[in-house]
Amino acid sequence: MRHESTSPVRRNARPILTASLAVVALGLTVSACGAANETQLTSDHGAGVSGTLNGAGSSAQQAAQEAWRASFQEANPSATVNYNPSGSGAGREQFLSGGSDFAGSDAALDPAAGEVAAAKKRCGADAIEVPDYVSPIAIVYNLPGVAHLRLDAKTLAGIFAGRITRWNDPAIAALNSGTLPSTAITPVHRSDSSGTTDNFTDYLHAASGGVWQAAPSGDWPLRSGEGASGTSGMVAAVKAGKGTIAYVDESQAGGLSVASIRVGKQYVAPSAAGAAKALSVSPLESGRPASDLAVQVDRTTTAPGAYPLMLTSYLIACPTYPAARADLVRSYLAHVVSSEGQRQAAQAAGSAPLPAKLQKKAAALIDSIASS
Repeated sequence: MRHESTSPVRRNARPILTASLAVVALGLTVSACGAANETQLTSDHGAGVSGTLNGAGSSAQQAAQEAWRASFQEANPSATVNYNPSGSGAGREQFLSGGSDFAGSDAALDPAAGEVAAAKKRCGADAIEVPDYVSPIAIVYNLPGVAHLRLDAKTLAGIFAGRITRWNDPAIAALNSGTLPSTAITPVHRSDSSGTTDNFTDYLHAASGGVWQAAPSGDWPLRSGEGASGTSGMVAAVKAGKGTIAYVDESQAGGLSVASIRVGKQYVAPSAAGAAKALSVSPLESGRPASDLAVQVDRTTTAPGAYPLMLTSYLIACPTYPAARADLVRSYLAHVVSSEGQRQAAQAAGSAPLPAKLQKKAAALIDSIASS
């Protein structure tokens, strides 16, 4: 496996690319739904919606999107939704360029990178951005003979910055009982622009006590470790390499060994309940439009049971669409954030349902999508 030097790469966090990406259908043929709390998934007007809806983005959402597809299709067989799990950065890029009807993203639109303004330009008004998927990020590793592993943010930052290079390094040994092998560590990161990377680097930046110097970014900010494309690529790289370690959505950990991270004085394994607890103690980001429910995750919380290494994934859409498409977008997104949709995602992907207060706000914003 190729290793690179650890010098920083100069780049803006999640830069906007203007090239339009082709919509790649995943074969997710789906149908439409109704208001957020209904179990009968029909449009606002009591009849099934129809047409084709194109979305792209978060690969972490893939299993949940497939579950939402199944129930949506059952209610509205004349509707088709294509969702390409191309990665959060590509999904935002495609939405901003007008190449898709909605995006799924594990990182909120970045005002500093001009994404909020670009979304407003694309939509003609402030975009709607609401949480739809809450999931822990698992630290997965391949180290035969080590079934249990404890890590803290400082040690993780040292590993992924390329400063801690052996599994028996004193910093790791101090957190774990028993003998660790001298196997070389190969940290694996996403090679594509990724909301999971954005959340992981945000955690390292906030919780490592200054060990991680790079700013949070959806693009891997250092020349360190080995790159892999997509969540599936990360999992495959860890499975294939002894001594590897990576960060992936917990729902797609693929049976790999999973570390516990230090939260306060406790070591906590990733769980949906832990991610939900971390989200519940985190405020909304200030300075955003009223239609934007981006959350400022508290990465340093010591709340009992919280797991702050987590992602809140978003749906990004316009507030208006042409008449027939407005019904389709509103109906599908309403199902995603509905109680039933959240239950389906929890069953399919192990995600945490949105907290009731946040779910209510998200449903109200989606319900406001109107015909242009």
